[in-house]
Amino acid sequence: MTIELHTWNTPNGRKISVALEEMGLPYKVIPVNIAKGEQMAPAFLAISPNNKIPAIVDPEGPDGKRVSVFESGAILLYLGEKTGKFLPRPLIERIPVLEWLMWQMGGFGPMPGQVHHFIALENEADRAYGLKRYMAETRRLYGVLDRRLADREFVAGPLTVADFAILGWAWRHPRHKVELSDFPHVEQLVQRADGAPCHQRGMEAKLD
Repeated sequence: MTIELHTWNTPNGRKISVALEEMGLPYKVIPVNIAKGEQMAPAFLAISPNNKIPAIVDPEGPDGKRVSVFESGAILLYLGEKTGKFLPRPLIERIPVLEWLMWQMGGFGPMPGQVHHFIALENEADRAYGLKRYMAETRRLYGVLDRRLADREFVAGPLTVADFAILGWAWRHPRHKVELSDFPHVEQLVQRADGAPCHQRGMEAKLD
């Protein structure tokens, strides 16, 4: 049956559309217009207690029962477990996937997200401190990722859910004011992903 993807056109939403395409799972998008506050609606709150997109509803969850999942990292892990794809079974192979997924969730998302916020402010005085702080940390994180990719194609070896999470944010590098040519290994990762048909479909899926 078809998974419901409740989302909007954001990096966190793109993580999930890409994962669903890569995993070959049927899904339908249910837009949640965060500019209009639709994420605060009681119906959405019932599946996403933190009022944040994305969330999914899987009518064929564990034991064939309907289940909802919120938080993009949790969704990626759920889908990986459900399909047995892009999430290695052996613990020794799963460790770097979990490490780099948590790295994205804890840093390479919140920090660029602050850049998104401050860069949109009209008052230059309000913008200056926040942009200096968060753009510096964002570039540091790109550097961490670039070093990790220096001797491997993907962060955990093979393509995994951690890469979907990271690519969801690297997609917005122009908005972060980051030139990928400064981070050539990250640039190569993005180029490899852009050349994959499933990734393209996930990035082009209409989420709004």
